[in-house]
Amino acid sequence: MSGDPIHPTYGQATRAGSDETEGQKQNCPWLFVTHEKCQKEDVVAGLHTAQDNAVFKFEPFILHVECREVEDARLLHSAAVNSGFRNSGITISKKGKIMMAVRSTHCLEVPLCHRGTVLVSDEYIGYLVQVANRKMEENQRRIDRFHACLRSILDPTAPEGPGEEDVGAAAVYTRRRRRGAGAKRQTGGEETSQSDGESDLAFLMGPT
Repeated sequence: MSGDPIHPTYGQATRAGSDETEGQKQNCPWLFVTHEKCQKEDVVAGLHTAQDNAVFKFEPFILHVECREVEDARLLHSAAVNSGFRNSGITISKKGKIMMAVRSTHCLEVPLCHRGTVLVSDEYIGYLVQVANRKMEENQRRIDRFHACLRSILDPTAPEGPGEEDVGAAAVYTRRRRRGAGAKRQTGGEETSQSDGESDLAFLMGPT
């Protein structure tokens, strides 16, 4: 929670403070925070200590990865999207830094208190907690799928994975990297790319 917040983050939480943006947290003490499923009583107890505004939040898993090559980012993006993190995306800076963000949209943010006055009933808080706990369960399922997908990409012989299509993509990518390394040894210089720039960047044009 925030504002005087109750807030499950990568889970749930309540935060307290003024009506400020998420980036301005210095004046927003946390009233209650957990990375596990929570109970209504914990949220209510934290909310009753609020002296200003308070917000109940659930924040799903997020991961930022700097990749060496666009193809690495593309494979990671595919694993993320196929695992349910459909708000994931790739950015390339002006200096060429390739960043892959694993994100999801199943977040939750609900105002509970305004200037020290609680705006909702305990029953409604209990309902929010149930919704947030279900989101927490789904969050863990997506993390588990993402982990299994990464295992299949790194090791196509792994017993569990995202499916034949992704395993096949991983195998193709592995062959490309091996051919590229061989070309580098033969030339004694820069690694030769096995794919054209248009196909490497085509995935950036589609929806994430």
